[in-house]
Amino acid sequence: MHLVPLPALADNYIWLLHDDAGNAIAVDPGDDAPVEQALAARGLRLRAILLTHHHADHIGGAAVLQQRHDAPVYAPEDARIEVATARVHDGERIVLAEPQSSFAVIAVPGHTLSHVAYHGEGVLLAGDTLFSMGCGRLFEGSPAQMLASLDRLAALPPATLLCCGHEYTGANGSFAGTVEPDNAALSARRQEVAALREQQYPSLPVAMASELATNPFLRIDEPAVIAWCARQAGQAADRTARFATVRTAKDGFRA
Repeated sequence: MHLVPLPALADNYIWLLHDDAGNAIAVDPGDDAPVEQALAARGLRLRAILLTHHHADHIGGAAVLQQRHDAPVYAPEDARIEVATARVHDGERIVLAEPQSSFAVIAVPGHTLSHVAYHGEGVLLAGDTLFSMGCGRLFEGSPAQMLASLDRLAALPPATLLCCGHEYTGANGSFAGTVEPDNAALSARRQEVAALREQQYPSLPVAMASELATNPFLRIDEPAVIAWCARQAGQAADRTARFATVRTAKDGFRA
């Protein structure tokens, strides 16, 4: 399976997965044009569409693509995603014949209440729940829900490649550096990202092992993050409170 990040809209990524026989899956197509261009350039046939949540920048091109290619659209139970042809639920597995692949559905409420992620073929299609060195804003869910969702994703195999919905890595790294300024892995990742972006290359995908070493939202239990939270909020005993402290600080952060 080949993995292709397609830049779209302002800073989105649509993820395209395809096999050597020309069969492809599109993930969170907020715009149909980049997908059509990639399919034509690579001689691919769109066989399925996976959606993680209802936001327009993730589903805006799905209806057109579904109609043009007669591809099934897998999406969570949410009336705001009208284009869905199949609803997915936590713990289910999507099995596709073309391209031959299998994805576990993981409910990850927080950014939105119905958000799901897909894990399979060595990749995590995380939508806007987990970003490299960051996580999604809490538009609908609670800190406790988002923390539980991130805990589930953090438990996936370290070699899993994180594929998220936006190119936020540079800004996320700047904030993470204020939380753990002495984190050597974080410093190295920030330098790597700066070099990639200078050449206009995507900063993604990235192994979950890297995220476990650099992402403050996955490092709530690390001594340095606990100490930072104590300085920010005056207490650090409760995991959910620590997560909320980091999330609130990131919401107000300006690089």
